[in-house]
Amino acid sequence: MGEFSSDSEDFATLIDKFQFVKVLDSNPQTKVISLLGTIEGKDAIITAEKTHFVFDETVHRRGSDEDSKPIFYHCEGEYSCVNGIEELKQITNNDIYYWGLSVLRQNIEYNPTAKLNLIWPATPVHVKKYEQQNFHLVKETPEAYKNIVEPYIKEMHNKGRLAWVNNILYGDAEADRVVYKDYKEDNKKDSFIILPDMKWDGNNLESLYLVAITYRNDISSLRDLKMSDRDWLKNIYNKIRTIVPACYNYAVHPDELRVFVHYQPSYYHFHIHIVNIKHPGLGNGISTGKAILLDEVIDMLQYLGPEGYMNKTITYVIGENHDLWKRGLDKEVSKELNKEGVPKLPNIVEGF
Repeated sequence: MGEFSSDSEDFATLIDKFQFVKVLDSNPQTKVISLLGTIEGKDAIITAEKTHFVFDETVHRRGSDEDSKPIFYHCEGEYSCVNGIEELKQITNNDIYYWGLSVLRQNIEYNPTAKLNLIWPATPVHVKKYEQQNFHLVKETPEAYKNIVEPYIKEMHNKGRLAWVNNILYGDAEADRVVYKDYKEDNKKDSFIILPDMKWDGNNLESLYLVAITYRNDISSLRDLKMSDRDWLKNIYNKIRTIVPACYNYAVHPDELRVFVHYQPSYYHFHIHIVNIKHPGLGNGISTGKAILLDEVIDMLQYLGPEGYMNKTITYVIGENHDLWKRGLDKEVSKELNKEGVPKLPNIVEGF
């Protein structure tokens, strides 16, 4: 979310100027492809994601009781899965099972083919993030954090990698997309803003994906959360579960929101992910070893002592393309495996 260039040039013009270089990654599960290219001689990344199937939603309200919830009926519209079929080709069938291919009617407003994201100019960090890579399970001790991760975070801050976040918090960047903003100059601690993540098309609520960015600048990641932050987190969590359903006419309920943080995060300013629990297509973004439910974070803080997560060993998944892997986390993996008596196997020889 938010990694778009601040350049004022038109999106369609930039896409038209894109010169393909190579495919960075293609994921058949999430239906996402990432392409590396150039625009005006500078690296650019286009990510294309097949959009979710559309359907019409009609609302029926039961009685006048304030506690009664509306019922949502899903029905076929002009551009939806069956009514939108323009071509059909059978692949095969077996007993009661049939397979085939189809072409569906497309419309940029009601049934677009794909959602495109553009990062330009793209840094080497962006390219590594989107490129296909091997992943490893890391046990990050407090010592490893101090020696490897913390210096990296400070370097990211010094390089101005959070300028786009400040443009959202204090400027007018993406102002037309803001879902909710609670900002008080004299109380930045409790202030936060909610807006759509770049992974969401902004239309289909089953793939709802929002991000809440806090105005606090003393928390870079999960590591900085202390026992004293527990009530602060509970307050934000309750506000999120109250505000988000109301913003979407209660088409999604509080207990249908998956609210979590990432470790390692993609950027080091504390933010919270808010996703419809029905959303299956996020790859490892909601998997164990990446996402940690906010409920669990809040609960854990009462047992970790005053320093909170700073004193905890955190296990997570990281890719070989991440700078932290080559800055020492690779050696941490070998050290931890050796300490636990588990041999680190060599790479399998090709063709074995």
